This record gives sequence, structure tokens and C-alpha cells, in this order.
Amino acid sequence: MKSHIYTALTAVLLLSAACLSSQQESSTTNYTDEIHQWHSERIESLKKKEDGWLNLAGLFWLHEGKNSVGADERNQIVFPKGKAADRLGILMLENGRVRFTADPKATVTADGVRITDSLIFSQEQKKPVILAHGSLRWFIIKRGNKYGVRLRDLEHPAVKSFTGIARYDIDPRWRLRARVEPVSDTHQIAITDVLGQVSYQPSPDTLVFDWQGKNYRLDAVESGDKLFILFADETNKKQTYAAGRFLYADKPDSTGHTILDFNKAINPPCAFTEFATCPLPPPQNRLPIAIKAGEKRYSKGY
Repeated sequence: MKSHIYTALTAVLLLSAACLSSQQESSTTNYTDEIHQWHSERIESLKKKEDGWLNLAGLFWLHEGKNSVGADERNQIVFPKGKAADRLGILMLENGRVRFTADPKATVTADGVRITDSLIFSQEQKKPVILAHGSLRWFIIKRGNKYGVRLRDLEHPAVKSFTGIARYDIDPRWRLRARVEPVSDTHQIAITDVLGQVSYQPSPDTLVFDWQGKNYRLDAVESGDKLFILFADETNKKQTYAAGRFLYADKPDSTGHTILDFNKAINPPCAFTEFATCPLPPPQNRLPIAIKAGEKRYSKGY
């Protein structure tokens, strides 16, 4: 009798273990599929015509007053030969406002409508005016006290030749629960960009996570409804982008925690183009460990 009970109990335990193992395998598979899907969407975002990073074709800083634009080398701003008319027009920068006056012989449009003279940038405008000529698109950006022309080419060869980004194998261990320590609604941290300009960004939260028995801290800045983390680690020396990587996380839940999923760590735009103005990780976000998760160094990077 005892033998039958023991046999039945053993069978139940084995069945329970098999079910648990199956559930764990299913969970791991679902997570892996989730990361693959997320990364596919990430790749597509890089290739987008409207706001992807692969089709950037130029970044030109304006000086106060008139800035002539066109493919002729005598212009202050020289667009790619064969892509633009020799003279496209004049960009006039005055007191933080930029007007564009088109050359009478050039066809330049905004939202599909040909323009002759138009205010294309001011502090009051909610979004930049995008000008178009052939496959080229350009608009004004502001970085610190500098104003620049960001140029896109919708036929940029970098988009066609792009084959993806190498990644570490997906490792669920790098999906970490982090404690969110509120600092202050008015707390700011200094962020330096690749131009050497320093800006002070609101950083109301510090994320604290554990890895192999030790605590590590990362200061986050707000980015819409997400937390944005600029971080560096030991893999930057050879395996990942030298200047560090980016990571986004949800804002804290009701328990004061969030998830840091380093499998979603990404290269900054500067890894793909020389025409981006990326922020760099602050000193306190340089981790003394190797985070072997997420995107690796882009082989054609800058």
C-alpha cells in the first residue's frame, strides 16, 4: 500500500515539475519573442523617412544674418551635388527666428505647397517647418545657443545598405527590477553633448538595481511618459559603442519600482551618423561592470 502511495506521490511531483518547467520555457520563449519584435520595430524606426537616423545627409550651423543655400560651393551652406539646384535660397537668422526666401528659379515646398518667403523657425512654433526639394528635406534645430540646418535625403544609400545591428544573445537575467528613489522635482543633472555643450536636465529619480549581489545606481531624466537613462559600462571599450548607450524605462509603479531591461539597450544616433548631436552619459552613470546585453557596436558606425 505504501509503495502505491509513494509511486503516486512521485508521479504527482514529476508532473508538477514538468508543468513548472514547461511554464518557464514558455515564459522564456514569450520573452524572447517580445524582444525580437521590439528590436524589429527599432530597426524600422531607424529607416523611417520622416524621423529615422540613417537618412541624415548634413548638419550646418547658421551664422546671424544671411546664409545662402544650394549645391554651388560658393554658398555658405552647400547641399549635395546632384541633389539640389545650385541656388535654393537664403536662410535669414535674426534674434532666434529663421526665415527662408527661395530663389526664383528653385522649387522649394512646405507641406506640398511651393513657398517663396516664409518663417520656418521661432520659439513660438510647436514643430519645425520642413522644407523639400527633390529627395531632400531640411529643417532648423536649436542646440544651446546654436541654430542649425538638419538635412535628410530620402534616397540616402545608407538606408538601402543597412543590414541591422549586432546584439548580445537575449538574456532574461538582464531584465532587472529597480527601485526608484525620488530625489526632487527640481533636481537637475548636467548633460554634456558631443558638441561640448552642457545643459541641465530635470532628474527627479535615481534607479537602484542589484547585479550579482551589489547595488548600482543610475540617474534618469524624464522623456515624456518614460524615464530615459544615458549609461556607460565596461563593454564600451571594445564591444559596444564607445560613448555609451541609451535605455528607456517605465515610470515607477505603485510600489515604487520599475524594470530596467538591458536587452533593450540601444546605440545612440551618433553611432549611425556624424550629423547627430547626442548627449553623453553623466559621470555618475558610468558603471564599473560589463552589461553584456542589448545592441553591440555598429560595424559602420562613427
